[in-house]
Order: sequence, then C-alpha cells, then structure tokens
Amino acid sequence: MSEYKTDIKDGMRIDWDVPVTMDDGIILRCDVYRPIEEGKYPALLSYGPYGKYLHFEDGYETAWKRMVELHPDVPAGSTNKYQSWEVVDPEKWVPDGYAVVRFDSRGAGRSPGYIDHWSEREHKDFHDCIEWSAEQSWCNGKIGLNGISYYGINQWHVASLQPPHLAAICIWEGAADLYRELAHHGGILTSFVANWYDMQCKTVQNGVGSKGYRSRMNGDMVSGPETLTDEELAANRCDLGMDLLSNKLSTDDYWKSRIPDWSKIKVPLLSSANWGGQGLHPRGNFEGYINAASEEKWLEVHGIEHWTEFYTDYGVKIQKKFFGHYLKGEDTGWKDQSNVLLQVRHPGERFVEREENEWPLARTEWKKFYLDPTEHALSEEENNSNDKITYSGFSDGVSFVTPPLEEDTEITGPSAAKLFISSETVDADLFLVLRVFTEDFKEITFQGALDPHTPIAQGWLRASHRKLDPELSLPYRPYHTHDEKQPLTPNEIYELDIEIWPTCIVIPKGYRIALSVRGKDYIYPGGADSGLSNMKNAFTGCGPFLHNDPIDRPADIFGGNVTLHFDEGKRPYVLLPVIP
Repeated sequence: MSEYKTDIKDGMRIDWDVPVTMDDGIILRCDVYRPIEEGKYPALLSYGPYGKYLHFEDGYETAWKRMVELHPDVPAGSTNKYQSWEVVDPEKWVPDGYAVVRFDSRGAGRSPGYIDHWSEREHKDFHDCIEWSAEQSWCNGKIGLNGISYYGINQWHVASLQPPHLAAICIWEGAADLYRELAHHGGILTSFVANWYDMQCKTVQNGVGSKGYRSRMNGDMVSGPETLTDEELAANRCDLGMDLLSNKLSTDDYWKSRIPDWSKIKVPLLSSANWGGQGLHPRGNFEGYINAASEEKWLEVHGIEHWTEFYTDYGVKIQKKFFGHYLKGEDTGWKDQSNVLLQVRHPGERFVEREENEWPLARTEWKKFYLDPTEHALSEEENNSNDKITYSGFSDGVSFVTPPLEEDTEITGPSAAKLFISSETVDADLFLVLRVFTEDFKEITFQGALDPHTPIAQGWLRASHRKLDPELSLPYRPYHTHDEKQPLTPNEIYELDIEIWPTCIVIPKGYRIALSVRGKDYIYPGGADSGLSNMKNAFTGCGPFLHNDPIDRPADIFGGNVTLHFDEGKRPYVLLPVIP
C-alpha cells in the first residue's frame, strides 16, 4: 500500500489513503480533498478514530436523519457523498479554496497501530500530521483545525505542542479536562466512555476489515485492508474502560498526560459550546476560552443537538468567517467579531442571538438562593431552621423550589452550591440538578446535545473528593483537586462546595426554579426516549452520561442514608448567575 489513488469528481481532486510516516515508522493514512486546479491552498485538518471512509449516515443513521429532516440547509448544496461524522463536508469548503485533510488516527480506520486515546503518542502524531500537510505542494503552509467532540478535544492538546504551521483552531464542543469532564464527574465514574468505545471506536478499528463497513465514498473497506482476528484486534487497543476505572485521581500519570497546558496554547481559537451538553463538552469550551494563553480567542455558544449546528448554514458561516481571516487573509469581518456570541435560550427551543464582551458576563448579579428545609423552598432570605433532611443514597433525594418568579429572569453562566452533609457510611455521591417548572409544575427541559429531555444544568461530587484547590477555586466555580481520597467519618458533618456546569435560560414570569439534591442520576419524569443508533442505552434525561458502575459505586458505601444539615453557620445555598 505504498501508492495511493486520485479521483477527480464532484468538483474536487481527491487523494485517497495517502501514506504519512510517523517518527516510529508507523504509516498513518489520510484523504486529501482539494480544488482541481493546481495551486497552494490553506488546509483544514482533522485527526481522529471514527473512520475517514465511513459515511455519516452509515455509522450514525438516526443522527443524520434527524439533522437533515429538521435542517434542510445541511444537505443543500452538496451531493453529501463525503459527509462524515463530526468533520466538515469537503463539498462546502473545497469550492471556497480550501484543502480538506482527514487523518485516521493510529489504530483506527485505514491507519494501523495501537489505539491509546488522547495519549501523548496521539498528540505527537497529530503534530506531525499538521507539519506534513503544511509541507505538501498543494498547501500554502497554513493549517487550521476544525471538528466536533474528539476532533475538538485533541485540538487543545496539539495546540499546546505549538506546531509551527498551525494558524487557527475551531474547537466545536470539545472537552478539555478529560478527568473532570469525560471520565470522573466530581470524582464519580461515568459509564459513558466504555460504552462509547464499544459502539463508536471498536467498530471501526483498523483490522476489522471485511467484518465491518464498506465505504459508499469509494467502495473500499472502512477499516481495512486487512481483516484481523478478535484476539489480534484486542491486542492492538487499550482497555479504555479499565484505564478509567483504575486511574481514580486526577494526579495519576494517566490523567496528567491528558490535560492540556493552557500556558502553551497561543494560537488564535474559536471555542464553540452547547448549553445542552451537560456531562461532556461545554465545561471544556468555557474553561478553554478563559484559560488558554491565546491573545486572539472567541467564544460562541448554541443549543440543540451536539452535531447539528456545526453543519448548518449558521455554523458553516461562522467557521468560514474565522478561517477566512486566519488562513486566507480575507476581509471577512472577523476583526470586528464580538469576543462572545451567545444564542440565549428560552423555553420552547427558542434562541435569541446576543453579543457579549467576556465570560462570565461582567454584569452578572451572583445571587444566593438558600435551601429551606421546612418548606422545601429556595429563598433569597436565610431561614432560621435547624432541621435535617435525610434521604437514601440511591434515591431521588429532595428538591427545593422557589415561589413563582415575579418577573422574567435570565440565568446565564456557571453556578455553585454549598451543602452541609453527613453520611451513614464513609462516602456519599451528590447529584445536583438545576430545574425549571411552569406555573402548573410541568418541567421545562431542552433538546440537549444528545438527550431530548435535558435539564437546565447539572453538577456532581463524591464527598471524599471535596478537597478544593484554593488558587483555582472561584465562588461560582469551585475547583476540586481530586488528588486524594478523604473518607468521611460516619455521621459527622462536612461542608461541600459543588460545581454546577454553565447554562443559559430566560425563565418567564410565574415559573419556578428548583434545585434537586439526589443520590443518583436525574431521570426525566416524562418517560424515556429511544436514544440514538450509535448509543447503547435509551435516554432518560442524562443521555449516555450515567453513573451506575457497581464497582465504582458499591451499594454498601453509596447506598447508605445521607443527611442534609441546616444550622446557624451552616446555611446551604445555590449561587446563581442572574443577568439583570
């Protein structure tokens, strides 16, 4: 396979399976879509595990059908033959003078090797793929990175390696801190990653060959050309589920290599978050925007499904405005772009665009809403009760609700809660859910990144992981070190500060805000959704982001009773970002 083939069709010159040799001798494969006319073009590059030959609809049927039915601008203007999951459609970029380069990451699709997701080896490969692309005869030497999720996550890491030809990056819904955002929410293991690995990565591993997909793009095997035995495939990949289960602290070497060095990210960047992405991406987009050392950086936040806005005219327009400025030197108007662009969320899946200058918003009124145990209320006034509320560790817990709001109220930004708890056992898991109810107590949920019934915001904390980093903690964003386990003494009272991920909602007058303190994942009261074809579970409010691993949450520890305490000097509250 030393040679590659070139097709000229659909207005593009396509180089299939171009070999690129890494520093250890492994040959990775990429496809290059570029204008037919010879010339030097800026390149939009992606590097990831989902199979560059796999058509979007073949791997993600329900996601594709929902997107094109609800958003006809997505398939318009393209044959859609080359649509692939979470990367750009070359038919919408090549005519505009870009080369689109898709790399199968090591061990995935057409690239052989050992799979070790988000490892230093992957970061180095990505760096070298960027530099290889910049040196090709068809490239003008400027490389931009663009893509969703995995194709965004690894941008944070490769940008910190500072490839000389990397000119701009667009991280569309990409987590940054893989310990806190992907694997251990507040120290609690999520089962998502192991299930994702089974459904979306192992199915297109290099060597699946004839047992897997055949590409509708060119007729070749997506994960070929060889077909390996199951034993050979297993030997060529990490045991990701076990890696996450066995690396329980953020200071383990495993996680240290998977957290970017913000001080070294200096490339111009556009960070695009999704309000409904609770459980995976949005925190990283906000943290990355705030912490990256880049002098030129922008934040954009939208709603609806995780994959959709990237492909709509709205998403393509803002991406082209950004990359046209940095990769082509065009006067796209980007120099006048506001630093922060929000699609402000209203009930009924309505969004209103608004420009801002910073994040969190400088005019935020940080309001404390105190938990009242006697009325199960949320109130801006402290109460004098010295009561306790006890609930079972694996139960729905207890909810606290405001009176009807006297005026429309916007909540936009991160939130935090302070609780005082004791446990019958040596630990407890806290699941916090910020909720909104109508006047007749019907819950307002949204089409989230994945789940169609996503609540307003969520936060998690394992009580033994309560230790805070005093330098990185903020009143509205407590930052836990996760560097040691501090078991509880049964029935002793402990103070917990719990991060609630950023959100945005304009709540109509007469509606109510609620905070639920639970012992398990949120469950939407209206019943389950069928989920997605690329996911294992039906969706019950949290999509695939569940915390139900019996090894991580043994019943004898986390099933015991938990007590919320209310006393003088121990007044629990939730701090909300109210926008006047």
